[in-house]
Parts: sequence; structure tokens; C-alpha cells
Amino acid sequence: MLVVASVIFLVTNLIPGSVGAVMLGQEATAEDIKALDHELGLDQPVPKRFLTWISRLTRGDLGVSLYHGEPVARTLISRMEPTVLLTLLATSIAIAIGLPLGIIAAVNHRSSLDLGALVTSLIGISIPNFWLGLNLILLFGLYLNWLPTAGYASVREDPLLTLQHLIMPAIALGFSQAALIARMSRANLLEVLRTDYVRTAHAKGLSAPRVILKHAMRNAMVPTVSVIGVIVTLSLGGAVITETVFAIPGVGRLMVESVFRRDFPVIQGLVLMLAAVVALANLFVDILYAYLNPQIRYD
Repeated sequence: MLVVASVIFLVTNLIPGSVGAVMLGQEATAEDIKALDHELGLDQPVPKRFLTWISRLTRGDLGVSLYHGEPVARTLISRMEPTVLLTLLATSIAIAIGLPLGIIAAVNHRSSLDLGALVTSLIGISIPNFWLGLNLILLFGLYLNWLPTAGYASVREDPLLTLQHLIMPAIALGFSQAALIARMSRANLLEVLRTDYVRTAHAKGLSAPRVILKHAMRNAMVPTVSVIGVIVTLSLGGAVITETVFAIPGVGRLMVESVFRRDFPVIQGLVLMLAAVVALANLFVDILYAYLNPQIRYD
């Protein structure tokens, strides 16, 4: 986290252009811009600003947004709900589509079902999520008028309306991740199905579904779980584009807005938050390893 904090601070402070000029607009004079930069402390040397920021960071203070004028932590919390729900829904859709597709492809190896699953996963990996999102808006939002095309409704007010707003962006975000899970689970399950203990289980008269779901899948899921952990990270990164396409007021859209506004404290806080989520996701995956495979132990 210290490395991430150092890198993101240096990167944001090396972006060309004046924050004061962006905030005051084109009609601002050089004196006004200089006065605003001095008020915000942006005219101080970068090393001094870095040490000040790090010292505040150790106390849990992410700073104050240059644009909103409120603590960065409050800004992030206010935008977190749509992104968290979108990420969870997109990951759930990816698992619900990708895992059964991979199992069907592996069980029916070298059949038409296997070929269809491979083609579907190839299409899913190849389609950009913003292009898929635009086509979903065109089909279900404009032509069929089934779902809202943009915006967000809080889950505290109307959970059903929240689901209606998030289902299209979640599909656009989760479809490519489903393709990745399908390919990984297919490859892992094919390898496990060739092992001796699976052949022994079949020879003992166990049913095919029991052999696959109870015995083979448990070992095949160990590498697949690592991919699911990566997918959470990819979904958070993809939310930047998806939330912009669907005009969802989440963390991803806040990142885009903050970059254009040169709101450095918000950018730094967002990156640190995403880095923490990635670290926690990796920790959760490591814990799942030991549950799925008793042979894995951490000393």
C-alpha cells in the first residue's frame, strides 16, 4: 500500500496542467490561478506535499476534495453503493454463466457442446464491455423499452428498480469475465477428469454427476478460484468504463470526473481504496485454497 501510495502521488502530481486553471475556467487570470494554487498548497515542492500527505494518511485522513470541498472519505462512501452492487452482480453473473459452461464443455469434450462453449467464450473475451453495453441499451432500453437506459436508484428506496438499472451494466461487465471462467474451469476439469481417482470413482459405480460435482470439481476449482479473485479486480477496473456508459454515479465514474477536474486527493484516495480491495480479494482467495484443498497449508 505504501508503494501504491507513493506511485499514485507522483503520477498525479506529474500530470501537466494547473489545477487552478481547470477549476477557475478559461477566463481566469494568471493572478487568480496563482492565488488559488497557493490557497490549496499546490505551489509547494512535491516532496513536501508528499510527506504531508503520507503523514495524514497514517492517521486515516485522505484529504479534502479540491472540487467538492468535502473530505475524500465522505465522497468515496457516497459513491460506493452503486459500484459495490455492480461488481457483486457482475461477478455473480460471470460465475453463474462461466462455471456451468466450462463444466458442460469439459464433460462433453470434443463434441458440438464443447465447440459451442469455446466459441461463446471466444466471443465473450473479444467483445469490449462498452460496445456490449451500448448494444444492450439500444436493444432493451430503446427498441424493447424493458429497462432504463441510464442512471441509478438507491437500493434503500426501491431494490427492484436498483436491479433494473444494474442488470444491463452487470451483463456488459460480467459477460467477458464469464468467458474467462469458462475457459479456465474447462481446462482444469479436463485435467482432473483424466486422473486415476476419477476413473476409480466411475469404476466403483458412482453416478457421473456425483463424480464430477463432488470429487472432480473440488480439485478443479482451486485454480479457478484464483481467476475469480482476479475477476473481482477486473470488474472494479471495468466499472470505470461501464459506469460512464450507463451514467451510474459510482466510484468508476467519479474516477473519470476527478481526472478531468484534476482532483488529485480523490484520485489518490480511489486508487488506494481499489488497491486495498485487491489485497483483500487475494487474501480471501488464499483462505479458500486451504478449504478446497486440505493439502494446502500456510505455515
